[in-house]
Amino acid sequence: MAAPEPRENPELLGHAAAEQALLDAALSARLHHAWLITGPPGIGKATLAYRFARRLLAGLPASGNSLWLDPASPVFRRVAAGGHADLRTATRTVDPKTGRQHREILVDDVRAAAEFLHLTAIEGGWRVIIVDPAELLNVNAANALLKVLEEPPASALLLLVCAAPGRLPATLRSRCRMLRLSPLDDANMNRLLARYLPDVSPEERPRLLFLAEGSPGRALRLADEEGVAVAKLVDEVLAGLPRFGTDRAHGVVDRLGRGEAGFPVFMELLLGRLSAVVRAGARGRADPEQSRLLALRPLDAWGEVWHALSRLADETERFSLDKRQAVVSGLALLDGP
Repeated sequence: MAAPEPRENPELLGHAAAEQALLDAALSARLHHAWLITGPPGIGKATLAYRFARRLLAGLPASGNSLWLDPASPVFRRVAAGGHADLRTATRTVDPKTGRQHREILVDDVRAAAEFLHLTAIEGGWRVIIVDPAELLNVNAANALLKVLEEPPASALLLLVCAAPGRLPATLRSRCRMLRLSPLDDANMNRLLARYLPDVSPEERPRLLFLAEGSPGRALRLADEEGVAVAKLVDEVLAGLPRFGTDRAHGVVDRLGRGEAGFPVFMELLLGRLSAVVRAGARGRADPEQSRLLALRPLDAWGEVWHALSRLADETERFSLDKRQAVVSGLALLDGP
């Protein structure tokens, strides 16, 4: 069973406090005009944003502790279909020349949304803009959004969904009320995995839960992209250090296959493992395997390896470079000095 898109999702698990904060602010009649909803990717930020938007557009309840709206209601159905006249989304659009999504949210997309805010609400209530993901606003788009935040129209609400608020200009962040969402606990993660990934074996489920780090979205993506198998491959790579070797690196490439998904998942999980090693070393809490890796080179050198691998992964995706060669190059960076 596929998970619904955020605009179609009637359920939100694990974020009752954040939901209550939005509802309390709305019922107080002192609702701030801009909210920055932050937290790791895939934990429900966009789902919460659409949930709040629907509730405002449909009318607030007299009391209560939930923003839930009946999926059968006309407002819910129009939002789910992308057809509500008083809701707009600023997100990455498709380049008509290439047929691919732009890597950033462009200034024209923000300007179109800003013009919409200055119109009279079709249904006589709020006008809402959801910016998702806000960390991908380019410089001009961020400046255009800042102008809206500096002089917000009446009965207008901006919801910025952002996994990396540090990438936003400080002037933009300062004009938003921040609402941080935390990763889900194991109980809620297990509920969602049971619902959306019922075919995951009992042997793989604990590892998938561990790899997901409290993010249902990440769990679904890793399950779809054989993340547990790739994680085992990452384990083998790290266990083979300090001398992994070119021949074994090519073997890793062959096991990843020629599909597009293998490379980003492998690099994501490898970077995650190295990040955990560095954090554990800095805090003096390394487990035996982390301690073995930390003995191979100084802590700051592992940090440099992480940054080099991160650049390699980003540039390979950004410039459509050879992913197989990028894996070989990346594994060469791990070999001992």
